[in-house]
Amino acid sequence: MRFGIAIGALLAAASAAEVSPRGYGHKPLVDSKKLQKSIKEKALLKGAKALQSHADAFPPRNRLMGGAGHNETVKYLVKELKKLDYYNIELQPFSALVQLNGTASLTLDGEVVEPGQFDYSPSGNGSAKLIVVNNLGCEPADYPAELTGNIALISRGSCEFGLKSVYAGNAGAIGAIIYDNIPGGPIEGTLGTPPRPEGEYIATIGLSLDQGKALAEKITGGAEVSATFDVVTDIQIQTTNNVIATSKSGSHDTVLVVGAHTDSVRAGPGINDDGSGTIGILEVAKQLSKYKVNNAVRFGFWSGEEEGLLGSTHYVEHASPKELSSIRAYLNFDMIASPNYVHALYDGDGSAFNLTGPAGSAEIEKFFEEWFASVGQNTTATEFNGRSDYAAFIDAGIPAGGTFTGAEEIKTEEEAELFGGVAGEPLDKYYHDAGDDVNNLALDAFVLHTQAIAASVAKYATSFDSLPPKANVTRRSVPAAKREVKRHSHGSSSCKKIYE
Repeated sequence: MRFGIAIGALLAAASAAEVSPRGYGHKPLVDSKKLQKSIKEKALLKGAKALQSHADAFPPRNRLMGGAGHNETVKYLVKELKKLDYYNIELQPFSALVQLNGTASLTLDGEVVEPGQFDYSPSGNGSAKLIVVNNLGCEPADYPAELTGNIALISRGSCEFGLKSVYAGNAGAIGAIIYDNIPGGPIEGTLGTPPRPEGEYIATIGLSLDQGKALAEKITGGAEVSATFDVVTDIQIQTTNNVIATSKSGSHDTVLVVGAHTDSVRAGPGINDDGSGTIGILEVAKQLSKYKVNNAVRFGFWSGEEEGLLGSTHYVEHASPKELSSIRAYLNFDMIASPNYVHALYDGDGSAFNLTGPAGSAEIEKFFEEWFASVGQNTTATEFNGRSDYAAFIDAGIPAGGTFTGAEEIKTEEEAELFGGVAGEPLDKYYHDAGDDVNNLALDAFVLHTQAIAASVAKYATSFDSLPPKANVTRRSVPAAKREVKRHSHGSSSCKKIYE
């Protein structure tokens, strides 16, 4: 790994198989039951309140990547980890385009409609008639010739929103409207960080399924619909940091990486998404410092997830082959305190969604299944499709897993029977909203899932014997059609939507 800034001591010798610094030998080997028992609601809530204070201290009231609120979160993490004198702590800086602000307006046949916004849409405005794009707009041939000078109306589905925007522009459209394919309000998401090889984005906004279907049916029935849109965005390059904390004890040839993202969307403080994962793994890191480990544990606090999995991808892409080959497993925790929660596990074996993780992922999923069952809790699967920070790791052939409590998905009757809560309501109605704050966390889920983190860390910090032998790390790619991101689509149960 090539990190730009180091805090604390670096590894004395990269070739050392076992690191046992003075002062760690007297500590007991990590005890799973004791580590789980050390997880307390009071500590988790205190951490969540700290993140809330970072957002509240500045007018945007968010923790957007590279913003003042997020920078405070990075400082806080470093401060808390340095107190432990247990980890080598490093900052890994990177820069990327970030949309700081954006507004959008729309009128349809003179009627004002509130549209959804897509991050990284360029500014633009105009008035023209709507033209329905054929199929799902994932092929250039789907865009009719009469789009030139007009506005494209496109259904969500199968391919990236950004690709739809580019293809509409390439066909001569002055703007694009993408409507959802599931019930709910106007769709929002991200086109993805530009540039794209296929071309440039055009001004793009979103509508709901009902709105889009009604317009498409009206137009295909022979009517003409005129629209006026105005999109204004402020997109700038921002510099930010991943925070990497690696235990000084344990073999650095066999490493467990545990990750969560530290940034929020523009709309709110992101205390569940993913303040809960951030504080969950931080608390486990604190409690782990009381023990020695056989395998080194690395906690990755990723920035830029909401902008397209930027921090975790940067980490993996800048790691040396030797560094990657030392990572035996990656565990991801993104949203673990949703108010109308489910207990979802990444589908490592592919039994639910026919998309497996690299060898070892099935065994990680089985561990979590058995752990939740051991504490009397049901579980469900969430699709292992590369829509959160594990994506770069599974692309690198590293087995992965983790837990998730839900985002904008609607809870089914079956899920209500399994997990309680309210059927017909979102798993997190405050998802990507100003209401994603410290007052809207399910503390029972928060504690439970952090205990699951503790159990998994204790297991793999002790031994990787339950996983298949380490294979050569090879790049693996999740099919593009599987990677549409809605503002936090993790599949069955749900990252910011850039795909379906």
